[in-house]
Amino acid sequence: MKNYLKILATVVVIFTSCKSDTKEAVEVNQTTIGKHIERLASDDFMGRKPFTKGEVITVNYLKDEFEKLGLLPGNGDSFYQDVPMVEITGTPSENMVISGKKGKFNLKALKDFVATTNKVEENVSLKNSELVFAGYGIVAPEYGWNDYEGIDWKGKTAVVLINDPGFKSGDSTLFKGNEMTYYGRWTYKYEEAARQGAAGLIIIHDTEPASYGWNVIESGWSGARLIIESDAPQLNVESWVSGESATKMFDASAMKGKDYKKIARKKGFKPVLLAVNVSVDIKNNIKKDVSKNVVAMIPGTDRKDEYIIYSAHWDHFGIGKPIDGDSIYNGAVDNASGTAGLLAIAEAFKKGKAPKRSIVFLAVTGEEQGLLGSAYYVAYPIFNPKKSVANINIDALDSPGKMKDLTITGFGQSEMDEYAKEAALKQNRYIIPDPVAEKGYFFRSDHFNFAKIGIPALYASGSYEGFEKSIEEIKAYNDSYRKNKYHQPSDEYNATTELSGVQLDLQLFFNVGSKLANEDYFPKWYDGSEFKAARE
Repeated sequence: MKNYLKILATVVVIFTSCKSDTKEAVEVNQTTIGKHIERLASDDFMGRKPFTKGEVITVNYLKDEFEKLGLLPGNGDSFYQDVPMVEITGTPSENMVISGKKGKFNLKALKDFVATTNKVEENVSLKNSELVFAGYGIVAPEYGWNDYEGIDWKGKTAVVLINDPGFKSGDSTLFKGNEMTYYGRWTYKYEEAARQGAAGLIIIHDTEPASYGWNVIESGWSGARLIIESDAPQLNVESWVSGESATKMFDASAMKGKDYKKIARKKGFKPVLLAVNVSVDIKNNIKKDVSKNVVAMIPGTDRKDEYIIYSAHWDHFGIGKPIDGDSIYNGAVDNASGTAGLLAIAEAFKKGKAPKRSIVFLAVTGEEQGLLGSAYYVAYPIFNPKKSVANINIDALDSPGKMKDLTITGFGQSEMDEYAKEAALKQNRYIIPDPVAEKGYFFRSDHFNFAKIGIPALYASGSYEGFEKSIEEIKAYNDSYRKNKYHQPSDEYNATTELSGVQLDLQLFFNVGSKLANEDYFPKWYDGSEFKAARE
C-alpha cells in the first residue's frame, strides 16, 4: 500500500512542453500501423471471428507478415498455438425451483435467472441442492478473508454478492475501497466456488456494483458460448439471479428479515445455511473445434530465456445482424488497432539493435468470447512464466490525435507503472489511473490472464486529454465511439482515420519493452496486489 501511495503522489507531473515531438532512436512507423489496420479491418477478413473463414485469412496474414519481418516461429517450428474450444449451446429448464419448509416457488428463465455450465456434458443439473449464503464468495488470505470457511461444500450451492466488500463501504482500507479487485469479478467467483467443491454458484445481480444492468446478463448468458475445455474443477451450474429474485429467496430462508449485504461485509463473516434448496436442469448442444493463437519472436542475444510478451487479440464478431445494411463487424479499433500494433512494434525492434532478452508477439484468439486465447496460453504456456518478465497488452487504441495522458488500467498493481511513467515523461505526457476503476476494466482484457499467473502487465492508452483536444472534446469523442461504433459494423477504417495518437501510444509501448529487454531487472507486484503471491 505504501508503494501505491508513493506512485499516486507522482501521478501529476509538470510539463516542460505543450507538444510531443521528442525524436525517438527507433520509431514505430505510422504508415505501417495504418496499412495493417486497413487490411485487418477490411471486408475481406469477414470480421475475424474464430471458427470461420475469416479466422483462416487472419492467422495466415499475421504469420506471413511476421515472417516477412524476419521473426522466428514462437512455438517450436510453428507460428501457431492450437486452442481447442468448445461451443456449448445450453438450454436451462423453464423454471429454477426454490423449495423449503415453507413450500416452494419458481424463478423464470431469463426474467429471473440465467444458468449456464462449463461442463462438457449433454445434461447437467442441481437437484435439491442446499443453498448457502457465502457473502462475496471470496478467499483472500492477504485480506484475512474466507467466505467459505467451515462448510463441507459437496453438493451445495453457494449464493454470493457481485463485486467485493470494499465497494461503497466508505472504508478505503477494506480491500481497495471502491476500486474493484480481482475477487469482485464474476469469473473469479465461479472459479473459487468450483475449487471449494460446490455443485453450483448463484450470483445476485445488482446494477451498480456489477456496472451493468440485468439486460446484459439476459443477453450475455444465453445462446451459444465458447469455452476452453479444462481439467480444473467445474461447477454443475453457474447462475445469476435478479435482485428481486434474491430478495424472494432470502425471505423464504433462515435469513428472512436480515440485511444480507451488511452481514457479508463484516470481517469474520461465516457462511450461512439458508434452509432452502434449489433445482434446475440444463440441456447442452456441444460442438468442438480448434482456433489458433499466432506466436512470433525475436530471440535475445544475452538472456534469450527471459521474455517480454506483447499481446493483442486478433478476433472480432464476424458477420452478424445487419445494421444500416452492413453485416460485417470489421473491428477496426477493436482490435485491428492492437493487432496492427504488434506488427508495427515488431518492425521497430527489427530496425534497431537486437535485444538482450527475447521479445514475443502473441496474437490471441477468442478475447470477445471471454479472454479464451490468452487463458489457454497461460494454462499451457510456451515460455516459462517465471522467466516471462512482463506483458504489454494492446487493445482498442483510438484517439482524435496525440494525447497528453496515459491512462493506466490497473494502476497501483505493479512496478510496470514506473516504466510507463518514465516512458510517458519522455513524450512530455503524464500518467493517470483509470478514472472508473470500480468497473473492473483491469479484468476485462487479455493482460488479466497474464496477471493471474504472476506476470506483471501493462494495459494503457491515451484517453483523457489531448495536446490539441480538450478533456471535454476527448470525452465526447470516446462517448461517440462507445455509442456509435463499439461492437458494431461501423467500427471501420478509412483514409481519414487519425493515427497520430495510436502511433504515440505504440511508440511508448515499444520504449517500455525495449528498456525491459535490455536490462536484467524483473518488475515486481506491489504489496497488497492480489497477484503478488503467484509470482513468488
